[in-house]
Amino acid sequence: MSDASRARAVLAAVERRFDDLRDRRRSDERPAHFRIVAYVGHGSPGRVILRGRVLDNPAPAETIEGEAVWAAVRRSAAGFLTRQMPGVRLKARIGVAEATTETDRDGYFEVELEAHDLVAPWTDARVSLAAPYRGIEAAGAVVQVRVAGPQARLGVISDVDDTILQTGVQRTWSMVRQTLTGSALTRTPFAGAAELYRALEGPGNPFFYVSSSPWNLHDFLLGFLDHRGFPAGPLLLRDLVGDGRIGSRGHKLARIEEVLRLHPRLRFVLVGDSGEHDPEIYAEVVRRHPGRIEAVYIREVRLDPEDGRVEQVAESWEHDVPFVLAHDSAAVAHHAVGLGLLTDADVAAVEAAVRGGR
Repeated sequence: MSDASRARAVLAAVERRFDDLRDRRRSDERPAHFRIVAYVGHGSPGRVILRGRVLDNPAPAETIEGEAVWAAVRRSAAGFLTRQMPGVRLKARIGVAEATTETDRDGYFEVELEAHDLVAPWTDARVSLAAPYRGIEAAGAVVQVRVAGPQARLGVISDVDDTILQTGVQRTWSMVRQTLTGSALTRTPFAGAAELYRALEGPGNPFFYVSSSPWNLHDFLLGFLDHRGFPAGPLLLRDLVGDGRIGSRGHKLARIEEVLRLHPRLRFVLVGDSGEHDPEIYAEVVRRHPGRIEAVYIREVRLDPEDGRVEQVAESWEHDVPFVLAHDSAAVAHHAVGLGLLTDADVAAVEAAVRGGR
């Protein structure tokens, strides 16, 4: 088990213990800050998946420029010390399609609907109470849903930590410190990554951010993407507690399979990093889905680039899909232009950003 995996396991155990003790004391109380938290959904004409969580916590404080470190720590900690609401019956609706679901032990919900005549690139769904809950009669939330329109030529599935966001996953305590003390306004992207992604977005190609980060960081990561100019898209994260049984590799593979299933007409570019398991996961995706993957790009971030892990994947590569280990965003751009995914002007913009360190 890696240091990052051990850190996640410790956080999961602490969260579960904290939740169990608190819920036993407050199981019959009327929630004081009941809210339905909606995560960005995705789909295409035919199927849509909506996710979210029901909590009894005040909405998080807004991130501001120049805030003190302790303000950032308090806001980050509040995102993890949540009071989830299990067993809440919900009704989801998009267009004329409707379905019901119920929150699990950790307050999460997931519902898949059959939906047609969706508006691309974005449409709205709504999730609301299907029945009163502990004295709460009505509550709801709007869910933004990314819809791949007919102009989309391909989709991009990207990791987040150490792929576009400088996190230092291989340095566990550095990662924890940055998570607690940073904000969407202060965290640093890799130079040229936003320019590369905007170029790949083209006329409306959808982006899907698949990460082993917990759902607790959903709003932070959305804010980071927006602040740094990355294409908007659904963040497919994980429950540190509930998803622990399948591990981060199983989670990422399952979410990528979901994206490919819901968007059957698209080919995809996969972007990850060499820090953990992206090369092995992406190799498995290519093996399972011949003809669906355009290229695989891996950002080199290993503390020991000679550990041989990525090279082992590359040497056993038996597919006609390009597998590229890249040291920066410009290297990815130079390869992508050869596939017709970018223009020379796109490459120049990415190169300028890399040279400028932004």
